[in-house]
Order: sequence, then C-alpha cells, then structure tokens
Amino acid sequence: MTPPEPIPGALPPILAPAGDPGRATQLRGILLLLLAIFLFTLMDATGKHLSTLYHPVQVVWARFVTNLAIVAVIFAPRLRGALATRRPAVQFFRGLTQLGSILLFFSALQFIGLAEATAIMDINPVLITLGAAIFLGESIGIRRILGILAALCGALVIIRPGAGVFHPAALLALVAAFTYAAGAILTRIARSDSTATSVLWSALVGSVLSSLAVPFFWQPIAPGDLWAFLLLGSLGTAAQALLIRAFALAEAAAIAPFGYTGLIWAGLWGWLIWGTLPDLWTVIGALIIVAAGLYVWMREARAMNRPA
Repeated sequence: MTPPEPIPGALPPILAPAGDPGRATQLRGILLLLLAIFLFTLMDATGKHLSTLYHPVQVVWARFVTNLAIVAVIFAPRLRGALATRRPAVQFFRGLTQLGSILLFFSALQFIGLAEATAIMDINPVLITLGAAIFLGESIGIRRILGILAALCGALVIIRPGAGVFHPAALLALVAAFTYAAGAILTRIARSDSTATSVLWSALVGSVLSSLAVPFFWQPIAPGDLWAFLLLGSLGTAAQALLIRAFALAEAAAIAPFGYTGLIWAGLWGWLIWGTLPDLWTVIGALIIVAAGLYVWMREARAMNRPA
C-alpha cells in the first residue's frame, strides 16, 4: 500500500494522537481506518494501471496536484494561517521524503505485483520504531530489535536477492519503506505544527517539485485516461482525511494493526485486475512482516501503558 502521508496522510501509527477511549469511539476509529486502507489500495491499483501507460513522475505529479487543489479548497478560509509553520526546513524535507516514497513505490509497480510491493512497504512501522530510537533517543530494547530484524528478513524473503525470480524493482519498494519511515520521524519532529499545516506542506512540496520534473517526462494524456488521473488524487485525499480522523477518534495502539488489511486488498486487486496472485514465498514473507509488526506494536503499546 502506498504509504499514507504522515500523514498518513495521516499520522503514522506510533506517532498519532490518542482519542476518546470509549468503545463506540474506538469502533468508529477502526471502521474509518479500514475504509481508509481500502481507498489507499484502490489508489495504488489506479497508480499501477497508470504507471504502465505513463511515466511514474507524471502519475505522481497528478496525484499531488489533485491533492493540493482539494485541500486548498478545504482550507481556503484559513489558507495563509494553515501554511504558517514553526519548522519550515523540517516540513520541506517531510514533503521531500513523502514525494520520494510515493515515486519509488509507483516506479516499483511498473515491474512487480501490487501485493509484493505492498508487503515490502509494510515493514515501515518497524522502521519507524528503529528510526525513533536512533534519531529521537527513544528506548528500543533487544526484543524490538529482534522484531525489526525479523521484518527485514520477511522483506528479503519476498525480494529473494540472488534467486532467479528476483527483480531489481523490488528494491525500489524497499527504499520507499525507508523514505516513508524517515518522513514519519520528521513528522514527529514537526509535531508542534497543526495537522492542517503538515497536510498542506506535504501537498505543496510534492506539487512544486513534481511540477519542476514533469515537463521532462510528459506525454499527452489520452481523454479516456483523465478519469483515472482524477480518481488517483481523489482517492488519496479521501483516504488521507479518513486516516487522520480515525487516529483522532481512537487510540493508535487499538487501531494500528488493522492497517495490515491492505495486504488482503492488494492481493485481491492484483487477482481481479491483472490476474496475478502472490506466490508462496511472498505469502510467507508477508506473514513474517505482519507477525514482526504486530509484535513490535504490542511492545510499543505495553511501553506506553507502563506507569512512568
């Protein structure tokens, strides 16, 4: 699944704010998260379709420009105030890492299956845990380190370097997971800014930088493909809004594991649209990544609930 902008695009699970702990509120948060993940995978499928017809830079440009247009309309009454930031350099590099992760992911989708790319990208939660320990000084412990190593091993099982089935494009998805995790850490650093500010800066930076690059890769858009480009940006914006709302309503520790449902949707779209199913090694690697991610998540939740 294309990483939600920390988002998120939404804030990453371990960085998101907790909401009302009531059961009904938690349930609404879970349902919103499930819907957001569903829309994100539809966006990924649309991006994969377009990436086979147009250069990924052009596809990513359409995604960010549409996103910027939508959020600019939403925040129009307070646009100037929402753009004001205490950390402009951090926000710029946040936008840069998010642009990089989406571009790398869509580039990978040109050559490998949606399920494989999504499974590899799903190592980002454990990478965020590792990055928080290295760059933010958060404690990690040997058990979380083992969980992180297990997730990386799961990714290698899917990629299978040295095997005859290995495709170099799988490494693009792996690098995308690292760039997304870097963006999540920068989100943590810029947490003094409002969600509106972070969302606008992400859309603005992505739109400006991709607009500078897209003339070198531009090809005329066929009228029959306009719907797909508009759908791409609309799905991303709607999913991002739902994800932010989900983490505002419910505790991150309660809803974060449901993000792995994206693997199911990615496999389903790959089968329905392209007639491809993940092979046994991809399934094994995905299960290792999910198990490691859930283990690290449980350690995070236990640490947060432990008395100071």
